[in-house]
This record gives sequence, C-alpha cells and structure tokens, in this order.
Amino acid sequence: MNTLFLSLIISSTLLSLSLSKELCNPQDKKVLLQIKKDFGDPYLLASWKSDTDCCTDWYQVECDSTTNRIISLTVFAGNLSGQIPAAVGDLPYLKNLVFRKLTDITGPVQPAIAKLVHLTSLRLDWLNLTGTVPDFLSQLKNLTFLDLSFNGFSGSIPSSLALLPNLLALHLDRNMLTGSIPESFGTFKGSVPDLYLSHNQLTGEIPASLGNMDFSVIDLSRNKLVGDASMLFGLNKTTNNVYLSRNLFEFNLSNVVFPSTMENLDINHNKIFGSIPPQMTRLPLQSLNVSYNRLCGQIPVGGKLQSFDYSSYFHNRCLCGAPLGNCK
Repeated sequence: MNTLFLSLIISSTLLSLSLSKELCNPQDKKVLLQIKKDFGDPYLLASWKSDTDCCTDWYQVECDSTTNRIISLTVFAGNLSGQIPAAVGDLPYLKNLVFRKLTDITGPVQPAIAKLVHLTSLRLDWLNLTGTVPDFLSQLKNLTFLDLSFNGFSGSIPSSLALLPNLLALHLDRNMLTGSIPESFGTFKGSVPDLYLSHNQLTGEIPASLGNMDFSVIDLSRNKLVGDASMLFGLNKTTNNVYLSRNLFEFNLSNVVFPSTMENLDINHNKIFGSIPPQMTRLPLQSLNVSYNRLCGQIPVGGKLQSFDYSSYFHNRCLCGAPLGNCK
C-alpha cells in the first residue's frame, strides 16, 4: 500500500514539474491566442492551443533560446482573412514579422506595428493591403528588410523611409503608387538598400541625388518615369543589376560609363538613343535587353554581346551587326 502511495506522489510530482516547465511566456501566449481569435480561429493556426507550449509545439512562431520571448511570427501561404490584428503590436521582442501569400488579408498596414522597435524584418507581401505606405515605418530603426510588394497600396512613397539607417532591401513593387521617387532616396542615411519600385504608376524624373548612391540592385521598370537615368551608372560604382524597362526614359547611351560589375541590364521599351558603348564588351553581363529604343550604329563585337539573341536588340532605329543583320 505504501509503495502504491509513494508511486502516486512521485507521478503527480513529475507531472506538476513538467507542467511548470512550460517555456512560453504567458503574456506572449495570451497575445498570440488573441491574434488567433481575431482571425476567427483559422485552420492555418490550428497548432496554437492554450494547453500546449508555444515555444515547442506551435508552428509559425519562434522563441528566443535564452529568454523564451516570441521573436518571430511567420504566417505564410494559406487561407486567412481579415485585417492584421492590433495585438501583433503587443509582442514587444518581435524581430521578424511575416504575413505573406495569404488569401484575403485586407486593410492598411496595422498601426500597432509601430510599437515593434526591435523589428529587423517586416514582410507584408502578396496580400490585399490598401491605403498608403505609412510614414511610421521610418521609426523602426532596426529594420534591415522591408517588403510591401504585391498589394494595392496607393499614394506617394514617404520620403522618411530614407531615414532607416540599417535598411538593406526595400520592396515597394507591384502596387499602385503614384507621384515621384523621393529626393531623399539619394541620401539614405546608412547602407544603400536594394531598391525595388517596379510595376507602379510613378511619374516624373529620377532625382539627380540618386546619382550619389551606389545601388547594388535598382528596379524602376514598368512605371511612367521620364528623362535621364544615366546618373545610376558610373565607373566608380559597384552596381550589379539595373532594370529600367517600360518607362519613358530618354538619354544618350553613347555617353554612359558602366560599372565594371554590371551583370544584368534591362532598358527595353524606352526612348533611349545613341549607340552601344564599346565598354560593354568588357562587362560580365548575364542578361541584356536594349530592345524597343532609338539606338543606332553597330553592336560592338566581343565579350558577351553576341551571346544574346536578336530579341535583346531588335526594334531600334538603326542598330545593326550580330546578332542583328549586317550593317549596310
């Protein structure tokens, strides 16, 4: 009888010890369960159960290995509808916040995100978000990655985004943004981010100040931009990828000096004139498209230029030579 009693005591002690060892911070757990409730208890968050440990048993979240506070919330690829709940702003140690490729997430960028001062990565892409790109994002000084692409944002790009001192990549592509590129994008305060602004309705000229920046990647394609874009190039730069296609750019390509690091260049469907500079034979090009412009003269022979087919060069005013027809 004593042995049985002792066994019961040991079992209950072990059970209470195991229950008391839950790693999940109770406040973080409460917030996450509120987020689940606000989304209507979706199947995508089925692993979020009040009687399990959010650090060890829940998908979509990650806890810090030392403090056990929630540092990452990644909700990706599934059926989820509604607006991003304000409760996301009550996860004070969050570094990584991702909502992407979800069926019907609507509304603006949740204002409570402004409270997440430790965020290094914010990814709200392939959703149905609308409204403007909020100015408060510039308060998140630790951001290295900001992606708001594939949404329905409208209005102008806030110039304050240039104040983010640690930004490495900015994706605002595939929206309905209007107005001009901010002058401040030529004065990024820290590192120069990869800049993706394609597939919007941006107008006007590229600010001359952008010539001061050494972008590794800049994608301005499929907008309504006009004028000169030659300031994006230069021998002293380390630019790899420039995408300017389907705009109304108009400048003399003959005078452009390219960075020796240029790998991908797409300037198709513009009003660019002049000829292809011989220096382009010395570039480590992996892709090139200068079609549908107003270029003339012989395509220089050498380097990678003849490795691209005629579609990279056709529909110009009087461009000739391999891979196009012979010059007359």
